[in-house]
Amino acid sequence: MSDALQKTAQLQKPSSAKVASRTAAQDVAAGQGLASAHVLAALRGAGESTRLRILALLAGSEHNVKDLTQILIQSQPRISRHLKLMAEAGIITRFREGSWVFFRIADTGPEGDLARAIVASLDPSDLTLVRDRARAEAVQQARAEAAQDYFKAHAAEWDSIRTLHVAESQVETAMDEALGRGPFELLVDLGTGTGRILELFGPRADKALGFDLNHDMLAYARTKLERVGLSQAQVRHGDLYNIPLPDGAADAVVVHQVLHFLDDPATAVAEAARLLAPGGKLLVVDFAPHELEFLREQSAHRRLGFSRAQLGRMLEAAGLKLLSFRDLNPHVADKKASDKKSPEGKSPKGKLTVSLWLGQRPAATGKTRKLNDKVEVAA
Repeated sequence: MSDALQKTAQLQKPSSAKVASRTAAQDVAAGQGLASAHVLAALRGAGESTRLRILALLAGSEHNVKDLTQILIQSQPRISRHLKLMAEAGIITRFREGSWVFFRIADTGPEGDLARAIVASLDPSDLTLVRDRARAEAVQQARAEAAQDYFKAHAAEWDSIRTLHVAESQVETAMDEALGRGPFELLVDLGTGTGRILELFGPRADKALGFDLNHDMLAYARTKLERVGLSQAQVRHGDLYNIPLPDGAADAVVVHQVLHFLDDPATAVAEAARLLAPGGKLLVVDFAPHELEFLREQSAHRRLGFSRAQLGRMLEAAGLKLLSFRDLNPHVADKKASDKKSPEGKSPKGKLTVSLWLGQRPAATGKTRKLNDKVEVAA
């Protein structure tokens, strides 16, 4: 390791201490400061050469233990021990994804500010850090190739379904018009799949979280978001019926082409509504009722679409008001005709109509509640 990096790890570099102290002082002034014992614990958490390298890596992207052993060329027990100490110090956060545990730099609170200040004080041209970044890119590339293999294996199935409805670009334009430009403090995408919704709406959010149960899809989404540089957008393993976020945490929730896979869509809608702060919006995108029975076997569709009234009742039962509804019929050139309703609100024979429901939680009376921008996801 270079001398400069070694000195920083030992907390002997004045500029690093100055930046960290200044950030802590600002947090104290805001009523969110750390006690001196916690500051010392955080500094000790980063005050070792390997832990400092880990902190720098986790500031760039999320990694699991296996990733870090390959990047740092150190044993799993040693890496695990370092991560445990850093997590206890509060400078990194951990979250479970099945049998794996991922880590990233703390992105909320004074511990996160202190951790980022330490990383910001490092010389990016330090040879040790340069080598670490190169190995990390190689690990991420291998992960991307594995995720791409999964995507290719299912691409034909997804393409066959896309031919049955309007172009994705038209659906995304309608979603954009429905949800609005924001900005959003926290946007949540339930059933995030490939992460496309996070990619689409993440830039207008301070933080965006996508939840899914499929590990392969999460790996693909994580790789995509890293590639486009959306650091504020993250994906997590999570059950749509029990999302690990507090009530009223989000001001926008999206459920895109998910409900038709579920046994109990009403419960999923209620869970999505629970996440909304007063005035928050829920955008649901799914198919109108149709008769394509082959989708049950071929693509595991549990429901053959939803009528406007059916999903409207789910929104109402969850305490939301239906603000708008829109149908997008397939193979119609102009927008005005595309929005035209099919007979009895059903999809045309042999095709799929995409429907959009926009619900909103009524605004709180009296003083407006400020959204909590310190949301952490439970491990």
